[in-house]
Amino acid sequence: MNIFSFPSTRQSPADPVHDQARDWLLLLTSGRATVADAKALQAWIAQSPAHAQAFEQAKLLWRQLGAATEQSAPSRQFGRRAFLGGAIAATAAVVMVRVGVPGGFAGLTADYRTEVGEQRQVAFSQGVSLELNTQTRISRVGQGIELLEGEVEVLAQLAQPLKVQAGEGWVSAAQARFNVRNTDRNVCVTCIEGSLTVDVSGRSVRLENGRQLTYGAGRVGEPVAVDAQAVVAWREQVLVFNNATLATVVDEINRYRPGMLVLLNKELGQRRVQARFSLQQLAGVALLIRDAYGAKCTELPGGVVLLS
Repeated sequence: MNIFSFPSTRQSPADPVHDQARDWLLLLTSGRATVADAKALQAWIAQSPAHAQAFEQAKLLWRQLGAATEQSAPSRQFGRRAFLGGAIAATAAVVMVRVGVPGGFAGLTADYRTEVGEQRQVAFSQGVSLELNTQTRISRVGQGIELLEGEVEVLAQLAQPLKVQAGEGWVSAAQARFNVRNTDRNVCVTCIEGSLTVDVSGRSVRLENGRQLTYGAGRVGEPVAVDAQAVVAWREQVLVFNNATLATVVDEINRYRPGMLVLLNKELGQRRVQARFSLQQLAGVALLIRDAYGAKCTELPGGVVLLS
């Protein structure tokens, strides 16, 4: 006999929307969810009021079960089973497919890697040093490298150009310091010092100090002037946001902290942010967002915080 009974939130097992809502919540608390998963959840919730309501009910049931199981430690596992119900098999399959490894399956065999919140220096070769940011995967390609996912600052002091592949393009530089970021299938190349060339989609673009180029999904932007020091502020354990949307800020923070912030309010996500965060502040950043923007915070296991 199931000792946990919440009639107000119980739904028919045949209701696919509520089954999917439970699947989403389980994925979020699995420890394997990615930023892409969070965006997919936002799109799923936005499909209809019924989807949004189903997710709210799933959250409510989770909280109720959590409160009930806290009263009896031996019952905790059983209480979670009451929530899982028939959704567990489907969710296990989702988690197995969405391993969440940066760089996809190729990232599993990367030569250099960092985990969430980790930064690492690599002496790649004589005249080339790499600074890997959080959740980065890099493989050797001949005498050069391929940035599979994440972000790297490269210092090249060579007679012949170093080749760096990122997405559909190649960066070539002999005497330069530059930052390359490859996330969500979008690549951003910033020249910090010296000069470099980016070859992508049949174009060859030269970048000097303080110039940046973005490309991805068959699109190549135009070079723009940027604050190069803000781009590489992560080297100093700082994140800098200049008039960025809150949705962009949340996505970036998720790269650095365990768990995940999931922004469920689209209007809130469009708010503009001017901020500077130390990486040491990120554990409590959800409360900062709550206080600054009036967001409602719902905490889930595994460091997951829902912002609505």
